[in-house]
Amino acid sequence: MKIRIFGTAMDSIVDGPGIRFAVFTQGCPHHCEGCHNPESHDFSGGREETTDALIAQMLENPLLDGLTLSGGDPLCQPDACAELARAAHAAHMNVWCYTGWTWEALMQQADPAVLALLQEVDVLVDGPFVLAQRSLELTFCGSRNQRLIDVPKSLAAGEIVRWQPKKW
Repeated sequence: MKIRIFGTAMDSIVDGPGIRFAVFTQGCPHHCEGCHNPESHDFSGGREETTDALIAQMLENPLLDGLTLSGGDPLCQPDACAELARAAHAAHMNVWCYTGWTWEALMQQADPAVLALLQEVDVLVDGPFVLAQRSLELTFCGSRNQRLIDVPKSLAAGEIVRWQPKKW
């Protein structure tokens, strides 16, 4: 399957816990002021890649803990992102996804393709980046309005359940 991407990071340590394969999708309707990837907004920018090629790259690194889907906004390409997420889960990795939409907006839209992707996501970082709420003290978020959502627990409960890091 084809996917338009801005780029990848083979061993990210800032886009979720552990060592991660990060895929930055191309295309974002949110245009958040202060976005750290403004070049990823244009839906015709970036480059076209295949999910098979990205999966092969991801599986090359046996030290990866997970896959992070970021952007742009991955929910603009839900089918291809779901395919990447399924491959990560099959390789016993966790899946994180960043989106500018809120959980409530996604549930209200009830887009079957987006819901199928969410079924494959372990943690969703939701909400637009808000420059006035920017904080470097946050873990895995850029602004205070963003939430770390435990997707499987939230879907089961029918309400948002916040993700909590493991306590050692």
